[in-house]
Amino acid sequence: MGRWCGRDLVPALALTVSTALAAVGRPTGVAVLLIGPLLAGVWSSTRRTAAVAGWTVLLAAVTGVMRRSVGTPGFALEFAALTAGGLLAVRNAARHAERKATLARVTEVARASQGALLQPLAAEFGGVEVCTRQHSPVRGASVCGDLYDVVHTPYGPRLFVGDVRGHGLETLRTTAATMKAFRDLAYVTPCLADLATALDTRLAPGLEPEDFVTAVLAEFAPGEVRLVNCGHPPPIRVGKQVRLLEPPQPALPLGLRTAPVPHRVYLQPGERLLFYTDGLSEARDTEGEEFPLLPRAAEALAEPSDADALDALYAMAVMHTGRPLTDDVVLVLCRAAGVTEAPLAACPREGISPEAGP
Repeated sequence: MGRWCGRDLVPALALTVSTALAAVGRPTGVAVLLIGPLLAGVWSSTRRTAAVAGWTVLLAAVTGVMRRSVGTPGFALEFAALTAGGLLAVRNAARHAERKATLARVTEVARASQGALLQPLAAEFGGVEVCTRQHSPVRGASVCGDLYDVVHTPYGPRLFVGDVRGHGLETLRTTAATMKAFRDLAYVTPCLADLATALDTRLAPGLEPEDFVTAVLAEFAPGEVRLVNCGHPPPIRVGKQVRLLEPPQPALPLGLRTAPVPHRVYLQPGERLLFYTDGLSEARDTEGEEFPLLPRAAEALAEPSDADALDALYAMAVMHTGRPLTDDVVLVLCRAAGVTEAPLAACPREGISPEAGP
């Protein structure tokens, strides 16, 4: 039957009190004993609820003998009501257990679906080496809203990193819809800013009023990367210096009628770009201090292996908090190994970032 936990003591305590009241002849009668099975049916397993219900019937019989009321019509009526209530409590516990089992199965399917959507990458796309990591350390948060995707389009390799507001099964639906929209539109939309607004238009009708998707989009070209940021933490360029690549002006997340301004950043040989979600940048220690992202990123990315660098960075964040992180984390590390084909078209609205220089 398993171990009894603290909440299982509540029905037992209620049963003890009600038994004492019934035994001393309080006007409540033996029907008050039904409190124990009813509480057990809400909080305990089916077996434990059945045990409480059976014990309740036995106590009612003993109480009737002690009060010499077994043969009275009133006792018979109360005893029948108590027995019927116990059976209903057991049935309720069984239904509750069935619902929990169904939810567990659905969640496991969702977790497997998310794993298929966010398979770890260590591959090259059009001259861009991409390495990814995705972490969901919190028990019960097996379905998260962090996402990423990379495609090789006629306009160059394009990357999407985003974060869907919320957790749970509904978030998985939005995650899948976002990734599908990106793959549908990334191949046919020349300007990266237009791609962001097209994604916004596609996603908005399916989102609740308070839902949104933060996102950063990147397009790689020879010696540079073009960026569009829609309310997402800015990527980090790691080379001789470590810099946040802030957008020229802030923009709303996808789903909120965003109008981002694209910008270009030059990439020197050997430089890498780190994309991440706010589970990393907002990780806090016991004193409330945020994770020192830039110095730790510089330290971790000193590792020559991209996979080792991402693993080291996540380990540093966990060490900083002193416990498992309280939010999901996606890490994407890009290295332009040799982009030789220029995009077919450039966005007329884009400008050079203030951080574009070496």
